[in-house]
Amino acid sequence: LYARFWHKVLFDLGHVRTTEPFQKLVNQGLILGEDGQKMSKSRGNVVNPDDVVSEYGADVLRLYEMAMGPLEQVKPWIMQGMEGVSRFLAKVWRVAFEEKDGEWVVSTRIQDTECTDKALIRVVHETIKKVGEDIEKLNFNTAISQMMICTKPFIHAEVVPLKEFTQLLTVLNPFAPHLTEEINARLGSRTLLSETEWPTYDPAALIRNEVELVVQVNGKLRDR
Repeated sequence: LYARFWHKVLFDLGHVRTTEPFQKLVNQGLILGEDGQKMSKSRGNVVNPDDVVSEYGADVLRLYEMAMGPLEQVKPWIMQGMEGVSRFLAKVWRVAFEEKDGEWVVSTRIQDTECTDKALIRVVHETIKKVGEDIEKLNFNTAISQMMICTKPFIHAEVVPLKEFTQLLTVLNPFAPHLTEEINARLGSRTLLSETEWPTYDPAALIRNEVELVVQVNGKLRDR
């Protein structure tokens, strides 16, 4: 409201050339307390961000706020949701590192080699495409869901290709900058993820050459 007021004053005075200060306005939805009511000190339902950061870290707080739902919707704060986001980031960490003698060391699965797993390549490029498009649309919650899907094949892979894993870290970086930069640095990179170019997806890698069909007879699985 005040931005528009001052901008129109400046326009009337001839200092700016546009009648409106923004090309697009997005109203962020209100975050309610866990009781479903508007946060206020009198109700005692205010969530202190400092307390959340102290317990879970800044990345988990950032990620949870964006994963709660569509940006413009009103939604309640649910502390249990923090656990899910925290577990997701822990999984990303464990893809890169393994615990040895009480310390985290780079996993032996991480290898700087060409990836031959077509399914892994496809999900990485699907993630690059979707996260890039979702950020432009401010659909942060669906972008996070896609990155969670992308993390699963890395968890179960016998070999984690460094290039593809770094691409996942790069698209995750705007959402969880501290964790991703720490992982990237420990993996030997001297360049900040925030200073690298956004990865580009290969349309050819998105093509599915095989599709699994389930055959049922009278409701019973007969073949795949």
